[in-house]
Amino acid sequence: MSYSFRDLFEYPAWEPKELGRAVPDTIHAVSMALPTWEDVIGYEEKKPEVLSRLKNGYPRFVIHKLIQQLASLLAPGQPCLPFPSVAVAERCSEYIRKASGQNSKVVMRRGGIQGVATSFAGETALREFWTHTGMIVSTRQAETRLAGDRDLHDAPAIRESLRKQLAGLYHCDEDDVFLTPSGMAAQYLALRVLMRRAQHQPTIQLGFPYVDTLKLQQKFGYAGILLHKMEKITADLISIIAQHPIAGCFCEIPGNPQLGSADLKSISPILQQRRIPLVIDDVIATPYNIDPTKYGDMVATSLTKYIAGSGDVMGGALIFNSRSPFYLELKPIAETFHEELLWGEDAKVLDDQIRDFPERMRQHNANGLFVAEKLRQHPAIERVWYPKWEFGEMYEAVRRPDGGWSSIITFLPKNADTESPRIYNALRVCKGPSLGTGFTIACPFTLLAHYSELEWAESCGISRNLIRLSIGLENPEDIWNRIEKAITPALLP
Repeated sequence: MSYSFRDLFEYPAWEPKELGRAVPDTIHAVSMALPTWEDVIGYEEKKPEVLSRLKNGYPRFVIHKLIQQLASLLAPGQPCLPFPSVAVAERCSEYIRKASGQNSKVVMRRGGIQGVATSFAGETALREFWTHTGMIVSTRQAETRLAGDRDLHDAPAIRESLRKQLAGLYHCDEDDVFLTPSGMAAQYLALRVLMRRAQHQPTIQLGFPYVDTLKLQQKFGYAGILLHKMEKITADLISIIAQHPIAGCFCEIPGNPQLGSADLKSISPILQQRRIPLVIDDVIATPYNIDPTKYGDMVATSLTKYIAGSGDVMGGALIFNSRSPFYLELKPIAETFHEELLWGEDAKVLDDQIRDFPERMRQHNANGLFVAEKLRQHPAIERVWYPKWEFGEMYEAVRRPDGGWSSIITFLPKNADTESPRIYNALRVCKGPSLGTGFTIACPFTLLAHYSELEWAESCGISRNLIRLSIGLENPEDIWNRIEKAITPALLP
C-alpha cells in the first residue's frame, strides 16, 4: 500500500510491530520506523534483531539493498561501495589509505559504474567517506544502473530548472547554485573550497551542530574547532582568530538540536575584517524563513528535507553569495572541481516538489509554532527549544519579513530518564530519522546522532533524553492531541 502524508498521519509507523518499515512506504524512502526507545538503542548497537528488520534507512547511514547489489557487481565478496564519479572514487580511495593504512582501489564496470573496494580492515574508513561527505549514489541511480539504463535524456534541462527555482528562493543567479547529491555533499564542497583557498588551516563550527557537519571538518579538513557555548561564541571566536589563522567558519541557523542561532550581525564584520568566509546551513529555517545571504558567503543546504517534503529523495546545493566580499575568490575555486552529480531522476523529483514548497512552509511554520506553544505550557515538560525563543534576537536578524520559525521542536520532559523513553514509545506519530516531511516525525535526537559519545554531548549541554519533533502538515489540533496523550500519563488508554 502506498501512503500519502495524510495516510501516514492516520496510520503512522509508531507501534513496535512497525520496526524497520520504510517511511514513507517506498523503496526510495530516506527514513525508517524506529518505534521504541529500545529500537533506537538496538539500531545504534547494531543488534541483529533490529538491523534485520530494516527495509530502508537514511541513505548515508544504512546501505540500501540496491546500493549493496551495485557494490556486489563491482567487487564480489569485498567491502565495496559505488560512487557517482571516478574523481569521487579516487578521493575515497585516498582517504582509506590515509585514515586506515589499508589498500584500496577504484573498480569500474561498463556502463559508467565505479566504486571503491578495500579490505575488511579498511571498511570503516570506506563507510566514513560515504557517510560524512555525502558523495553517494542514490537509490534511483542504483536502480537505473542495475537495469542497465542511463540517466534521463533531459537531465541537464531538469537540473537547470531546479537551479532556477532555487535561485528564485535565494535571490541569486542560476549559475551561483551548485547542485550536489546530498546536503552533506554541499557541506563537503564548501569545505573543499575553503581548504583550497587557505591550505592547512582549521575551520570553526559556530554552535553545536548536526553531528556530521563537525565530523566532516574534523576528518576531512585540517581540523574542526567547536564553539558550542552560544552565549560566548563571539568572544571565543575573537580569542581564537587572534591566535590562529582560520580557513573559514560553519554555522547552522538555527542549530540542531537546540535551535539557537549565533549572533551573525556581530560575528560577520569580525570575520570579514580577518578575511574569513562564513558558510551557513539553513536546512531547518529554510530560505522561505530567513535570508542566509545577509551574512553568509556560502550557503550549504539539504534539499532532502523541507524543499522535497516527501521523504523519498536526496539532494543538496551550495549557493554562492554574489554580495560577498569573497565571491570572486570562492566561486571560481568551486568551478575548478565541481561535478554535476545530482542524478537526473532525483533532480526531477526535487524539481516537482519545490514548486509548492512556499505553500507547505507556511503551514509548517503555523503548525510548528502552535505545537511549540502548547508544549511550552504543559506541566509535564521541563524545557522546550524552538527558534523563536532560543537566542531569538539572533534569529530575527536574518528572518525575512514574512518568515516564521519552521516546525522543528526539541523538548525535555520532567523526570527525563524515565519519562523520555515512555513518552517516545507512546507517541502515535511516525518515529525515525530525518525531518521536514509532510508527515510529523519524532526522534530521540541525541541517541541517534551521538550514541557513541553521549557523555561528550552532555558535556556540551545536549541531554541524552532529548526528543525532537518535526511537525508536519496535518491538522495541528490532531497533532497536539497525539502528543498530549503521550506526555500526559493520565490520558493514556
